[in-house]
Order: sequence, then C-alpha cells, then structure tokens
Amino acid sequence: MLFEYLAHFLHNCYYFGMPKLDKIEELQEILKEDSENFQARRELALLLADNGFAKEASLHLRYLAEKFPDDSNIFYNLGISYEKQKLFNQAKESYLKSIELNPEGMDAVYNLGLVYIELKEFDKGIECFKKILAKDENDSNSYFNLGICYLKSGDPVSAMMNFQNTIDINDEDLYAHFYIGNILVEMGELDEAKDEFIKVTEISPDYSWAYYNLASIAFMQEDFEQVAINLDKTIELNPKDEGAYINYAKLLTQIGLYDDARQMLINAMKYCRDKGNLFYYIAKIFKQEGNIQGYITNLNNALQNRETLTLDPDTVMNELEHAGNVNVNDN
Repeated sequence: MLFEYLAHFLHNCYYFGMPKLDKIEELQEILKEDSENFQARRELALLLADNGFAKEASLHLRYLAEKFPDDSNIFYNLGISYEKQKLFNQAKESYLKSIELNPEGMDAVYNLGLVYIELKEFDKGIECFKKILAKDENDSNSYFNLGICYLKSGDPVSAMMNFQNTIDINDEDLYAHFYIGNILVEMGELDEAKDEFIKVTEISPDYSWAYYNLASIAFMQEDFEQVAINLDKTIELNPKDEGAYINYAKLLTQIGLYDDARQMLINAMKYCRDKGNLFYYIAKIFKQEGNIQGYITNLNNALQNRETLTLDPDTVMNELEHAGNVNVNDN
C-alpha cells in the first residue's frame, strides 16, 4: 500500500534527491496553502518521525486518525511516534486500534509486545510474541523478546529456552548469548556461562559488558590474571564503567597492592560521575591497610558527594562515627 511504501522509501537519506529537512519545509508550505492535502500531511508525518521529531509527527497523525478512523497504518505509525516519546500507554492504545482494524498486521502486534515489556505487562507481551510465532516459527526476534518477558516475570528456565531458540535460528544474536550467560551464572554453571560471554566477544569484540562478566566469573574462580585482563579490556572499551574500576581496586586490595588500588579509583574520577562511591571505596582501602586517618578523610569525601552514593549516606555516617574504634582487619 502507498502508506507502507512511503514509510520504507522515506527511510533513505534523500527524498527524490532532496534532503529530508528541505522536503519537510516544502511539505509544511504545502499544508499552509492547503491544510486538507492529506497525502502531504502523511508524507510530512513520516518525515518528521524519521528525523527525530516524534512529537510533531504525532500531532499530524492524530489529525489524520480523525479524518481516516479506519486506516490501520495511521494508528500503527501513531503508535511508533508515541513509543519514540516513551508515551507507552498511548502507544499501546494506538497499536491495539491498528490491530483491531487489521488483525493480520503483525508489525503492530510485535511493537505492541515491546510496549507491554516497557509497561511490565509481561503476560500480554508473551501473548503478542506467541501470536507472531504462530505465523512464523522462525522469527528469532520474537523468541528473544519472549525470553525477556519470561526473565523479567521471574521464569529463567522458560527465558533460557527462548533465548536458546533465538540462537538456534540466529547464532549471531549476541544479546541472546549474553542473557544465557547471565542465567547460567545465576545457576552456578560458570564454565558454560564463560563460553557464552566469549561467544559474545567473538560476535562483537567491542561489547564491554561481556568482558566485565568474564572478569566477574574469573574472580569467582580465583583466576586473578584473567580478572585483570578482562577488566583492563572493559575499561579500555568503556572508560566510564565505574563498576570495573571498583572491582579492579578490590582485586588489587585483595593481593595487597593498596597504592595501585587507590590509584585505580583516582583514575576513575577522571571519567566517572559518581565520585561518592569512588571515595567510599578509597576509604575502605585505607581501612584495610590500617590507615584510619585516610579512612576517615575519604568517608567525609564520600558524604560530601552523597548525591552520587549508592550506599545509604546514613550507613556511611555510622561508619564515620565509629571510625576511631574500627578494627583495621574488618572489611
């Protein structure tokens, strides 16, 4: 249909050789002359949505929905514009209307499933993706999203099965491998989990979270050389990963390299916003080393940056009040 054709065609960088923004201006001028030019309004709505003006697109699409209340494609695209604005309840209603008008519109069903995930209505999301799979049993994306629904609703076994179905169809789906790895870690299957995260790095060598998780597994297995290698890689790829610095500092502290551990966290402050957490862990290093003044100073620094403390500031305050009586071997 023409509307679907336009949606695909306008995805390109130029429209009949004309830059998109120039075309938007042209269509706006046309509508100033003739507000009832519905074809121009359709084209404009799609161009606006495609160029990041979702709110403006939704205004035109709502107008068109009033004029053409039986056009499922208008409601489908209205759902997309709401979704881009994170207006998920409005997106849900638009997709439901699109499906009511065209029950065979699987794109709307799929997007509705994604919205249900955002709204934490996981049972309804499961219904959507199962409906798609009844039409196409090889839709790996629907299996993946089924996995997400089951995982978020507390059923890791069903989640694992659907993530496995995903990679049976598309072994290059790095996120399915990643989630399988996380579930295996929770199950205590560390070697199998490691294989999944290694697979992720093979598919996407720049995916820092895979290296972080490999470091975590190595730490649990007391393979400290691999911990360091994978945390180095994590920080190289994502220098703002606060958790990587903190875990690296914990490792260095554990093997007695206190100065290196502190320096690791000081380096992190160049890149990470959450300095409260970093000061707190510097304090813990001083405490373990037996330097009570350093411990107290950095607890105070942490409290001065309490807006970026993950830990309850009252807990830190309690530590500070008892710092003079601290057992330096207490971690």
